[in-house]
Amino acid sequence: MSPEAILGGVAGLAVASGLATCVAASLPRTAVPAADKPKRIAPSADPRKWGLAGAAALASWLVIGWPVVGLIVGAAVVGLPVLLGTAGSAARDIARVEAIEEWTRRLADILVVGVGLEQAVATSVRSTPEAIRVEVEALAARLSARWPTEAALRDFANDLADPAADLVVASLILGHRRRGPGLTRALSSVADSVGEEVAMRRRVEADRAKPRTTARAVTLITLGVAGLGALNPTYLRPYGTALGQLVLLAVATLFVGALTWMRSLTLSQPQARLLASAHERR
Repeated sequence: MSPEAILGGVAGLAVASGLATCVAASLPRTAVPAADKPKRIAPSADPRKWGLAGAAALASWLVIGWPVVGLIVGAAVVGLPVLLGTAGSAARDIARVEAIEEWTRRLADILVVGVGLEQAVATSVRSTPEAIRVEVEALAARLSARWPTEAALRDFANDLADPAADLVVASLILGHRRRGPGLTRALSSVADSVGEEVAMRRRVEADRAKPRTTARAVTLITLGVAGLGALNPTYLRPYGTALGQLVLLAVATLFVGALTWMRSLTLSQPQARLLASAHERR
């Protein structure tokens, strides 16, 4: 391999990395205070994955001798798990909503015996589902620290950050203001509504899983055919020229674009919250 080819490949990889960085930097972000959410490393930002992608790209380039192949392989290592992965976040959101429903029913059962809202929340911590245990414990701690009940409930809604939780918290706030006997019935009705939303979300997610399964199957078949074709020198010969490299890059770009578009169709849009915090309204 000539020094010019090596230099050209390195320049191509550098340009592609720069473009990816520019695109990532241009995406809108919501400013969330660091104390509101724990810091997590996104799967696509895992340094180990980027290191593996760089090693795979370099190995592919050295073995085949085409810098475009190295670029495609490196991008595939980083991007395909994201584009073809299951919607784990949607499943976690459904589990959280289901936990909200269960906790609301248990809270209503505790309020039946005539205890106050603050005491009922503290009692419910022991039987809270794991999906929302941290948030309920934080609510109980705020109430124990003599926070104003409404402020503590609003912070609880912001911690959960879900329209279903907002509906429950709104009922609790109204019940706290009125101090009437109807809070138990209201919570039971809200829990029924949240349960219906859980069933609806499960149906929607089941429908959205079908195109994701189809995309995974098509991608695996395509990669298998490309792998078998790579074993045939006659099949690869047209891509050995500069024009062939550009065509190969264009085909890979169109394929990734189609996968990205299909994935965007299966993602749910954020729902408007009833009790959005100040930084979410901006």
